[in-house]
Amino acid sequence: QVQLVESGGRLVQAGGSLRLSCAASGGTFSLYAVGWFRQAPGKERELVATITWSGGTTYSDSVKGRFSISRDHALNTVSLQMNNLKVEDTAVYYCTADPSFNAVVAGTGVYWGQGTQVTVSS
Repeated sequence: QVQLVESGGRLVQAGGSLRLSCAASGGTFSLYAVGWFRQAPGKERELVATITWSGGTTYSDSVKGRFSISRDHALNTVSLQMNNLKVEDTAVYYCTADPSFNAVVAGTGVYWGQGTQVTVSS
């Protein structure tokens, strides 16, 4: 099985940048699809970005052009580079992984990180 550990969340000013990392151990992580979700208090969990084992990416409309997801197979890590941050980006961010891309998109992936808090101040 795969264990995911997230890091990088912190308080940041609006307009600033932040990079989140998801480090994996165990399993065959390099063959899994990976996604980043976020959830703010009182709001539904939102899919932010995905990346396939081959490097194909998708983004939600709310972050397109500002966020970039990437993976380093050698290091077993997936990163989310967040630029031009907005107050509405404030949320707990989670990474998830699953052999099935559809499961990642649906939020039913088998593996999840613990979440990391991103707070954007005005």
